[in-house]
Amino acid sequence: MSARDAILARLKANRPAGEFPLPDVPTFAPLVGEDWIAEFAERLGKMGGRVERAGSPADPFAPVRSRLSGAAVIASAVPEFAGNRDLAAITGPTEVNDVDVAIVRARFGVAETGSVLFTQDDLIVNAVAYLAQHLIVLLDPADIVVNIQAAYQRPEFGQASYAVLHTGPSATADIEGVLIHGAQGVRSLTVLMLPRKKRAA
Repeated sequence: MSARDAILARLKANRPAGEFPLPDVPTFAPLVGEDWIAEFAERLGKMGGRVERAGSPADPFAPVRSRLSGAAVIASAVPEFAGNRDLAAITGPTEVNDVDVAIVRARFGVAETGSVLFTQDDLIVNAVAYLAQHLIVLLDPADIVVNIQAAYQRPEFGQASYAVLHTGPSATADIEGVLIHGAQGVRSLTVLMLPRKKRAA
């Protein structure tokens, strides 16, 4: 028996008898206005990220083309853009440590915090959201929820093996208040507002 299994077995054996339902999570009044896209963009901007509207149907990636043009290694987890690093072929997380730009689609965004949520299915390789130099996140404006309480009502937290909220690029600050982006993770995070392709009926 592994140490993990031994710990879980002891917890189960010593669990008090009876049923203990989780408490109801209250619905808090929203702290944002009715334009959730604008609120999302404002809050993401305060955290060092930025929002871009998709370009024309002929080139929806036009607003981030300069970032893509200068990238040697692009790992794409979305069908809308073909990268040159196949995430499905990755066998270990260190194989994405040279990725210049990763393109992923967020499951949803949170207007109140400017956060986006990824699951293991969205990232394919979880580490790419941390080891890439720059992150381009596709987000359908219809997938923005009002606040964190609404986010936790989403099914991803109960169904996904891995779920993570990202709010802007990596950042750290020293005691003198000097803020550095990209010290421990992605140097930039750009959200591209691009609706999901509608599935054929």
